Amino acid sequence: MKSFFIGNLEVKLPVVQGGMGVGVSLSGLASAVANEGGIGVISCAGLGLIHKGHGNFIKSSIWGLKEELRLAREKTKGIIGVNIMVALSNFADMARTSIAEKADIIFAGAGLPLDLPSYQTADSKTKLVPIVSSARAAKIICEKWYNNYGYLPDAIVVEGPKAGGHLGFKREQLDDEQYSLEHIIPEVIKTVVSYKEIKKISVIAAGGISSGGDMYRFIEMGASAVQMGTIFVTTEECDASTAFKQVYLTAQENDLMIINSPVGMPGRAIKGEFLKRVAEGLEIPKNCPVHCIKTCDYTKSPYCIMKALLSAAKGDMKKGYAFAGINAHLAQKISSVKEVVFKLKEEFAIAEKVALSAIDLSHE
Repeated sequence: MKSFFIGNLEVKLPVVQGGMGVGVSLSGLASAVANEGGIGVISCAGLGLIHKGHGNFIKSSIWGLKEELRLAREKTKGIIGVNIMVALSNFADMARTSIAEKADIIFAGAGLPLDLPSYQTADSKTKLVPIVSSARAAKIICEKWYNNYGYLPDAIVVEGPKAGGHLGFKREQLDDEQYSLEHIIPEVIKTVVSYKEIKKISVIAAGGISSGGDMYRFIEMGASAVQMGTIFVTTEECDASTAFKQVYLTAQENDLMIINSPVGMPGRAIKGEFLKRVAEGLEIPKNCPVHCIKTCDYTKSPYCIMKALLSAAKGDMKKGYAFAGINAHLAQKISSVKEVVFKLKEEFAIAEKVALSAIDLSHE
């Protein structure tokens, strides 16, 4: 496994831990992954509910992000990123706070972060990495950023339709080969290569990647690294409750389902009692306490997504549900992040050896 660069940041382990909200990837998981040489990522979603008591939701969110970054830095000297959904109503606050607190990287998805460079300051060292689901989106962002701010992404995460959580695809595209990660990655690489004279933009493959063999395949395809979320949920260091992790351990392949999220995008989640109640129209919110999502109208929403995800992360699966990638059912036990990374390295080495053997045989 080779290290890779995001701007001038060298990442020893070519793994980005996916940002998982609400309360699933905070300082605990992020610092553990960073300690193994990868990029640990804190999710901004719902921080104002997790860290209540510091004023209103907006103020508590800012305080919470500062606190999670502080806690992460106490545990690691590795690379810590922040994941901010563009759909969040406090996206701008979270971007400004991440830069002011000198987070190493901002990952921004669930919408196109067309104005992200505008939050940079003169002394900003925070790398900016959009998350896209198509070469078209990658091109739009590169053009907008360069034309408006004289800045290009430091890397681009390409998230395919097998990811967990919110998906940047229409339902009918999820099983269409034309929209597979294998199809999109080469297209995005072609897009970023056109900017190589100005900047080297690393491409990071994401969505349904669950083994070292998968890692090897996408890196051979030209990606610099992979992003993995689901595989880190069933770790000791994951910030979600044991009950939340148990849902992954007991999930069968047919328990994974596509839902309509109040965010306005389809999402992949694990079936459960709460989602059944949603389908029956029994979780319609009576009010909106914080208006956390720009596009959410609680009078038309089937449930409050922030409350549901926070309840689940805390272990109350009757009041919430778990987002998960397509291979969540492969989880077998609770492991340490160190054990997960060790296994990934082993699997990667085996895949590399098999590929090299095949090349040698073809030359004989």
